[in-house]
Amino acid sequence: MAILAGPLFLGACGFQQYLAKPIDPAVNLAKFEQKDPNDPAFQQYLANQGYTPAQLPIKTWGLDELTYCALFFHPSLNLARAQARAAELSVDHTAASAIPTVNANLARSNDPDPAKKPYALGLSIDLPIDIANKREIRVEKARHLASIAQLEIAQEAWQLRNNLSRTWLDYQFNQQQIRLLTVEQNYQQAIVAIYQKRLDVGAASHVQLSTAKLAMQANAALLNQAEQNALVLSNQLAIDIGLPASQLAKMTLSTHASTAINASWQAADMQKNALLNRIDLRIALERYASMEAKLKLEIANQYPDLLISPGYAYEFGDSVWSLGLSSLLNLLQKNKLAIAEASQLREVEAAQFEVLQTKIIGAVHAAHAEFEQAQQGLAQQQTSLNQQETHAKRMASLFTAGEIDRLALTLTKLETMNAEKNLAAAQHQLNNAIRQLENVLQKPLTRVGVKNEP
Repeated sequence: MAILAGPLFLGACGFQQYLAKPIDPAVNLAKFEQKDPNDPAFQQYLANQGYTPAQLPIKTWGLDELTYCALFFHPSLNLARAQARAAELSVDHTAASAIPTVNANLARSNDPDPAKKPYALGLSIDLPIDIANKREIRVEKARHLASIAQLEIAQEAWQLRNNLSRTWLDYQFNQQQIRLLTVEQNYQQAIVAIYQKRLDVGAASHVQLSTAKLAMQANAALLNQAEQNALVLSNQLAIDIGLPASQLAKMTLSTHASTAINASWQAADMQKNALLNRIDLRIALERYASMEAKLKLEIANQYPDLLISPGYAYEFGDSVWSLGLSSLLNLLQKNKLAIAEASQLREVEAAQFEVLQTKIIGAVHAAHAEFEQAQQGLAQQQTSLNQQETHAKRMASLFTAGEIDRLALTLTKLETMNAEKNLAAAQHQLNNAIRQLENVLQKPLTRVGVKNEP
C-alpha cells in the first residue's frame, strides 16, 4: 500500500518544472538601444515624482531630471534590486519549518518455515525539533542581511547620483570653456590682424606679430582640446544615465549648474547630519546586528536539537511500534570555540563601525574646509572681474573719445575675457566642493532630495 501511495502523494505535490532562461547578448543590446526618455513608463515615473502634466515631456534636462533618468534606466539598480529580492526570499526560506522525513523499507525472507510470514515492512517519520529558539534567531539574522541588501539599493542610487553630478559639472564647465575660448579666439585673431596691418606699413615688428600668433595658436589648441572633451563628456553622461548616446544627443541639456546651498551650516551641523544620514553607517549597524544574531545562535547551539522518530514495522508476521529519539552529544564542549569566534566577529564589526565613524568625521571637516576655501576663491575672482569690467568701460570711453587705438581696446577685452575664465574656473571649483560635501553627507544640498528607489 505504501508503495502504491508514494507515487500518488508525489504526483499531488505539484512540482515546478525547470525553464531555461539563456542570456542573449544581441537581445540585451537591442533592449538597451530601445531605451527612450519619452517612454510612457518613464513619463509616469516622473509624474509620480511630482512633475505636472505641463512639465512633461521634459524640454530642458538639468541635473534633477537626469538623476531620475539614471534611477529609472541604469542597470546597476536592477542588480541591487535582484540581490535584495534574493535576500528577502532567504528570510522566507529560513522562517520555514523544518521538513519531516519519511523512511520506508521492504524485505522478503527465503525462510521455508510456514509459521513465518515471508515479508517485512518498515515505516518511520523523523520530526526535527528546534531547541532554544534557533529558528527565530536564524530568521533574525536573515532579516538583518535583507535590510543590508535594501540599503545597498539606496547606496547604489546615491553612487549613481554622485557619478552623474561629477560628470554634469565637468560637462557644464567644458561648455562654458568652449564659449569663452571661442570669444577669446576672435579677440586673438583681431590682434593678429592689427599687427599684420601695422607690419605692412612699418609700424610694428615681426616679433610683435609672432608673439600675437603664438598666443592665438595656444588659444586655438585649448579650444580644440575643449571641443574634443565635449564628446567624451557627452558619452560619459549617457553612460551615467543608462541611455544610448544617440538618445542623449536628442535631449536639450540645461546650461545652468545650481550652487544654492545653506551657507549657514557649520561643520558640526554637517557632521551630525552625516552620522545620522549616511547609508554606509546604517549598513554597518545592520552588519553588527547580524553578528549579534550569529553570536546568539552559537550560544543557542549549546543546546542540541532533537529528532523524534516514531515508526511502525511489520516483521514476518509481527507488528512492532517504536519511538526513537536522537541528538548531537555536544553538552560537554558546549560550543565554546564557535561562541568565541562569533563573539570576536562581533568585536570586529564594532571596531569597523568606529573606524568608519572616525573617517566620516574627518571627511566632513575636510570637505567643509574645501567648500569655504572655494567660496573665498570665487569671491576674489568675482572682485577681480568687477574691477576689470570697470577698467574696460573706462577704456571704451577713451576709445570713443579717440584717446586710445583699437589694439589697446582689444587687449582690454582680452584681459576681461581672462578674468571671466578665472571666474568660471573658481565657480567650477566651488561646484566640485559642494558635490564633494554632498557625497560626504550623502545628502543633496542644492535641491530637494533624490528618492533612493524608483
